[in-house]
Amino acid sequence: MKKLLFLFFVIAGIGHNACAQNDHKWHYLFDGKSVNELRGYKMDTFPDAWKVENGALVAQPDVPNVDLVSKETYTNFELTLEWAVSKAGNSGIFYNVQENSSHESGNGNSPNWLDNFEFQILDDIDFNDHEPRRSAGSLYDLIAPTNKHLKPVGEFNTARLLVNHGHVEQWINGEKVVEYEINSKELNELIAKSKYRTNPNFAKSTGGHIMLQHHGQKVWLRNIRIKRL
Repeated sequence: MKKLLFLFFVIAGIGHNACAQNDHKWHYLFDGKSVNELRGYKMDTFPDAWKVENGALVAQPDVPNVDLVSKETYTNFELTLEWAVSKAGNSGIFYNVQENSSHESGNGNSPNWLDNFEFQILDDIDFNDHEPRRSAGSLYDLIAPTNKHLKPVGEFNTARLLVNHGHVEQWINGEKVVEYEINSKELNELIAKSKYRTNPNFAKSTGGHIMLQHHGQKVWLRNIRIKRL
């Protein structure tokens, strides 16, 4: 009997360790085909505003904007993806997103992006805003990127977002371009001077969905992977 109990606990321990290890393995939010891990913001289904074309998710222009969110929520994670934009294209990667935004845009299926940190995706050349703190790779409206080297518009860049117990890194094409600590004195001072200063809910959530922005222009996203830390 003791041997059977010992064997049971050994097997249970192996199963627990395997599950824990799987939590730290890469998981595809989009693998080029399936959209089962994503849905529209405040929707139960995947929206028509995005199409799968040649292995990429493509935001469709000239349709009502609907952002994509991960079905699962995350707190500490590493996210990687490849992105490209059309001329004057704009998009962004958001995290810790809760679907109870106090700032809603007209159609009700997209927030107006004032509640959460944003890793900016942009055509730096032809978009009509050339402020470095809102350029590609920036922590939008807060920290301008450094060491940034973008591919020509229409070609794919890589993005990496690391969020680990308040420490955040943003990478573009293998170079770290932004680094910050959530709730640090330095970051809070930047927030107090930004467009977010009048929003008491800004960046208050400590976990939530990953959100991919539909800004009205064409954007391509592919190989979207995430792992929990």
